[in-house]
Amino acid sequence: MAMPRSKIAGIGKYVPQQVVTNQHLTQYMDTNDDWIQERTGIKERRYAHRTEETTTTMGVEAAKIAIERAGLTPADIDFIVFATLSPDYYFPGCGVLVQRALNMGEIGALDVRNQCSGFVYALSVADQFIKTGMYKNILVIGAEKHSFGLDFSTRGRNVSVIFGDGAAAVVLQPTHQANQGILSTHLHSDGHSAEILAMYNPGTHANHWVPQPVAHFDEAEIGQMFMSHAMIDDAQNFPYMDGPAVFKKAVVKFPEVIMEALAANGLQASNLNLLIPHQANLRIAQYVQQKLGLTDAQVYNNIQHYGNTTAASVPLALCEAWENGKVNPGDLVCLAAFGSGFTWASALLRW
Repeated sequence: MAMPRSKIAGIGKYVPQQVVTNQHLTQYMDTNDDWIQERTGIKERRYAHRTEETTTTMGVEAAKIAIERAGLTPADIDFIVFATLSPDYYFPGCGVLVQRALNMGEIGALDVRNQCSGFVYALSVADQFIKTGMYKNILVIGAEKHSFGLDFSTRGRNVSVIFGDGAAAVVLQPTHQANQGILSTHLHSDGHSAEILAMYNPGTHANHWVPQPVAHFDEAEIGQMFMSHAMIDDAQNFPYMDGPAVFKKAVVKFPEVIMEALAANGLQASNLNLLIPHQANLRIAQYVQQKLGLTDAQVYNNIQHYGNTTAASVPLALCEAWENGKVNPGDLVCLAAFGSGFTWASALLRW
C-alpha cells in the first residue's frame, strides 16, 4: 500500500474574552488608532487573564474542540506537538502540560520553538510521523500569551501594539484518498539576522551575541551575570524588532516559499482556493497577495481582530476561515509563515 498522506481531521481555536482596542493602548503609550491601523492593519487584539489563563490552558481549550471535531477523545491521541514562543515555564515545555491537563496516556510530547513559523514547522514534523506510520492521531497546537511580556510604554509601542494572545489546534490523521491531505511542506532558516527580531534576556548567552549596554561587570559578581540593571534599563527583557528590516525580508521570502510549494506540486498561484498567511502585519499580507496576483477571496486575514499571535496565527486563521465556510472539501489551501530566526515555511494541502 502506498504511503498515506496526513489530513486535518479536526480543528479548533480559543481566544480570550478580553478585547483590547487600539484606543485602550493609548492609556499606556503615545499612540493612536490611525497610527496603528496604518502600519499594521490591527484594530484590536485579545489578552488572556493575567493569572487564570496560560499558553497551555488556551492550547488545551483549542485542543478539546479539535479532538471532538475529529470524532475522538483525548485517549485516542498518540502524540503531541506544541508550538509556542511564550511557554508557561522555561522548562518543561507546554506539551507535557497538555498531556497532564487532558489526562492522556504516557504519550510523547514535543515542543517546537520556531516562533512565527512554529505551527507550520510543527505541522511538518507531525506530517512525517503520520506518513511513516509511527502515529495515527497527532495533536498539533499553536498557542501564545504575549501580553504577559510586552513593554506597555511609548518605548515599546512599535512591538507591543502588534501582538495578541490566542490558541488553535488540529488533529492529524492518515488518509489514503488521492485528493486529500498535506501535499508537501517546505522549511527554511537564515540565522544571520537572528538579533533583528529577538528577546535577548533572560537567556544564557551572557552577552556573547548581544553587546552589554554598559561596561562589563566583574564576572565574580555571579548574581549579576544573567540580568543586570543595565539590561533592564536597555529593555533587553522585552522583545526587540527592527520592523523595516523584518518587512524587507518577509516580502521576499513569503512569496518565495509559497511558490516553492506550488511548484513542487506542479501548480500555480491561480490554482489556490485560499492562502492563509501568518498574521504578522496586514501590509505584508497585502504585498504578498499583490505579488502573487491573488484576489481578496483567495487570501484570509484576521489580524485586524486578533493581532499577531505568532505560532497560533496560522491555525487560528485557518480555523476561523473553515468555520466561516471559506474552506471546503477539495479546496487547495496554502499555509505560510515568516518570522524570528529568521525562519520561514509553507505547507500545501488539499482539504
